[in-house]
Amino acid sequence: MPEILVYIFIHCLNRYYDFYTLFKYNVIQYCCMQFSGEELTFRRVFSYIFGLYLITLGVAFSIKSGLGSAPVSSIPYAMNLIGNIEIGIATFIFHSILVAIELILLRKDFKRKHFLQVFVGVLFGAFTSFSVSLMYFIPPAYNLFLAFVMSAVSILLIALGLFFYVPANIIPLSVEGVTQAIAIVTNKPFSTIKVCFDVCVVSTALILSYVFLGEFGSVGVGTILGALFIGTTVRFIHKLNMHLTGNNVDLKKI
Repeated sequence: MPEILVYIFIHCLNRYYDFYTLFKYNVIQYCCMQFSGEELTFRRVFSYIFGLYLITLGVAFSIKSGLGSAPVSSIPYAMNLIGNIEIGIATFIFHSILVAIELILLRKDFKRKHFLQVFVGVLFGAFTSFSVSLMYFIPPAYNLFLAFVMSAVSILLIALGLFFYVPANIIPLSVEGVTQAIAIVTNKPFSTIKVCFDVCVVSTALILSYVFLGEFGSVGVGTILGALFIGTTVRFIHKLNMHLTGNNVDLKKI
């Protein structure tokens, strides 16, 4: 009798697991099709998460260099210095504001998935905090040469991260969401708008730091280099990929 009960329990458990797996798969696929019109594949998810992490690792290297934060984190880092707000929380607040700006720009073309950029901001903030904590194991830049090497690594990592995660077309970070929105509205290349947007972000961080701290704060030589060369590096990676694979990656696809 106990053996029969155990058999029935295991059978029911397997049936429930099969139903749950099928339900979960169908729901995820449905949501993905609703958001992007494309099937959710392992390759897309991996490219998305891997790209996001590369960006946060680049942000961490920029902070570690001592030459200023990366453009994408210059305003959150300024908020951290001004109000002692944890970098992850500051990142979340900044991304929420950008989602509102994107809504104004795109209007009726603003898709439902873009609201989820706020929650992706939470993931990005967590990744950023984790990546920054990893930098404690890396010795600081004791001279200017090492500082510029770290800054160059930061630029390369952020550009690579953008190239991996943006074409995945799942849920963009609000920073890239706004960049895509401006590129669509102005009909300009993503890489060109990326440079202009980063310059605007860095200028805002510079003003905030100077007004509230009386110094440049989160903005340094590395921040300015990032603003000027991240978009350019993305353009180079895009052209190199097209030359090697013949695949023209769409960086404005939303």
